[in-house]
Amino acid sequence: MPVLSELLAANERYVADFTKGNLPMPPARRVAVLTCMDARLDPAKFLGLGEGVAHVIRNAGGRASEDAIRSLIISYKLLGTHEFLVIHHTDCGMLTFTNGQLQEQLRRDLGANASAVDFLPFTDLEESVRHDVKTVRSSPFFPKDIAVSGFVYDCRSGRLREVR
Repeated sequence: MPVLSELLAANERYVADFTKGNLPMPPARRVAVLTCMDARLDPAKFLGLGEGVAHVIRNAGGRASEDAIRSLIISYKLLGTHEFLVIHHTDCGMLTFTNGQLQEQLRRDLGANASAVDFLPFTDLEESVRHDVKTVRSSPFFPKDIAVSGFVYDCRSGRLREVR
């Protein structure tokens, strides 16, 4: 477990200078960001966010899945956010497979039946952003006037580009 020991050592260094134990639970900027789990993305850095400023919800593809909606509901209703950003990115792994391909790999490698699992892959990056923004906007769990914006993060330049 060499990676685990390195991570725990890094945590000990972090704890030595930790001064943010009294931050309030609601995010200071009242914003929630739904984005991809891709390791190349650091939303805190590319959006200029520090601890306590925003909720960052991450999953494969930054998709507005049932669980992402659950998190956004809690963020909005219990912790006061009133603006959502949906951020997908260039060179996303979700563009590289279909549900059928991944389901077949799981069947072949593990004997697991994943036919009921939608992994939410996509073939069009901008359309996936539009779809997820629409999914959030049309949810009955948010008011119609909540701000929802969609973006593509360019992994080569670090730039965000709004998708309308």
